Amino acid sequence: MKTNQTGRTRPKQEYARHRTRRLRTTLLALTAASGLLLTGCGAGDGSNSNSSDAANRTGFPAPAPPVATSGGDNSSDQDGEQTGTPADKIAPSPDYLSTFALDVDTASYGYARRVLADGSLPDPSTVRPEEFVNSFRQDYERPDGNGFTVTVDGARTDRPNWSLVRVGLATRTADDAAERPPAALTFVIDVSGSMAETGRLDLAQKSLDEMTDRLRDDDSVALVTFSDEAETVLPMTRLDGHRGQVHEAIDELETQSSTNLGAGVETGYATATEGLRKGATNRVVLISDGLANTGDTSADSILERIADERRDHGITLFGVGVGSDYGDALMEKLADKGDGHTAYVADDADARKVFVDQLPQNIDLTARDAKAQVAFDPETVAQFHLIGYEDRKVADDDFRDDNVDGGEIGPGHTVTALYAVRTRPGAEGHLATASVRWLDPDSRAPHEDSGQLETEALHDSLSSASLRFQVTAVAAYFADSLRSDGLPGNPGLDELATRAHTLAKKTEDKDVRQLAEAIDEASRMD
Repeated sequence: MKTNQTGRTRPKQEYARHRTRRLRTTLLALTAASGLLLTGCGAGDGSNSNSSDAANRTGFPAPAPPVATSGGDNSSDQDGEQTGTPADKIAPSPDYLSTFALDVDTASYGYARRVLADGSLPDPSTVRPEEFVNSFRQDYERPDGNGFTVTVDGARTDRPNWSLVRVGLATRTADDAAERPPAALTFVIDVSGSMAETGRLDLAQKSLDEMTDRLRDDDSVALVTFSDEAETVLPMTRLDGHRGQVHEAIDELETQSSTNLGAGVETGYATATEGLRKGATNRVVLISDGLANTGDTSADSILERIADERRDHGITLFGVGVGSDYGDALMEKLADKGDGHTAYVADDADARKVFVDQLPQNIDLTARDAKAQVAFDPETVAQFHLIGYEDRKVADDDFRDDNVDGGEIGPGHTVTALYAVRTRPGAEGHLATASVRWLDPDSRAPHEDSGQLETEALHDSLSSASLRFQVTAVAAYFADSLRSDGLPGNPGLDELATRAHTLAKKTEDKDVRQLAEAIDEASRMD
């Protein structure tokens, strides 16, 4: 079951302030009269704001003033379970809000598949569950124009009182849109010595050639290379009548020595700024193994040096990782803080998917600074945990602060957040409200939309949920197994492999089949 609500306009500021004052008065009265204690457990996003039952029942949750809480580590609930179990990473907290920046990165899953295929288990620090989940096609409805649809659904697990709740956000399909704006893309290519390995520079060249062939005549391309130093080998050039020139520049790339990634990014943004096209999507496409060893190797420092270009010109970063030895942490941080996203390319099939099949969503934008906030109802929810998104958490109070960075999302994207939720025994009624806020990519006007979930809408089991929900659950539990986090309801790698193979047959989806094969590899090494 799912609830979609689209086209909702944001309440006026005056009404919002009035509603907040009214809720504050109600909260204080309830607290004084009944000594209301919120004893649940939140996602632990670092915010100190709390949400009352009244606030949670509104269509657009907002942080409420603090109220008295009992909190406390491992406090028992009425069903006899300890709130700190079964996973001690789900720590007790009185906060019933969960807020995070949207993220469409998939590099973590792609790299994990590569490592497993090479006969090793991935380092747990490189496993980001949200990137596993967001690597698969979803079944969400799509909006007609820019913005999002909001889908909230869930299914009970075989662990008593524990459910998985899925919050799904979807943008319009690329085919539904009027022609996208022209693109001005600056390719920043790593030509350091480590890129000589088969499947690195050669794969990058083939990928860029395919992407160049798919771009329109009114698109523009620039090319920057970096090793010890960075060099602009092709200034911003319109493809109309000049594709051959672009292909020639790509084909002439050769590996050199060290990796001065900082110089490459800085020169890339300078080249993008010099060739900036008004009314176009201006984006830097960084292709690298992320193994920076010369010059500036700090993501924060690199991004600080090009802050003006990012802020004043809205140039976004798309990072593409390659190589068996991959600097995942640096590439992920550059993309997350550089208003962009990352993907990992291991072979020709991956390259075609990223640079051809997903070309529109990787170069166009439908939403800027997009954030989500989920408000759980303390009357029905005893405990919850957001699976992944550790690096994308946002303070609850900053949900409607449009100066706080969010995620940049393109057409055809879906964003999924999966929660492990423990409901109170026998509880019925409202369970959660999920809201998304974003800025129009052109006018930067803010918009919001929301969806809700009731306890009676929960599927009785994971097997009775939709096939796409089941794939989401398997992907999340797979990431959890690789990190040994111990999420409730995780059946273990052997059972996950069985479920994944069954789902691959039912969905006839090549991506799900690859998931099953990856779980098989992990199970053999476990």
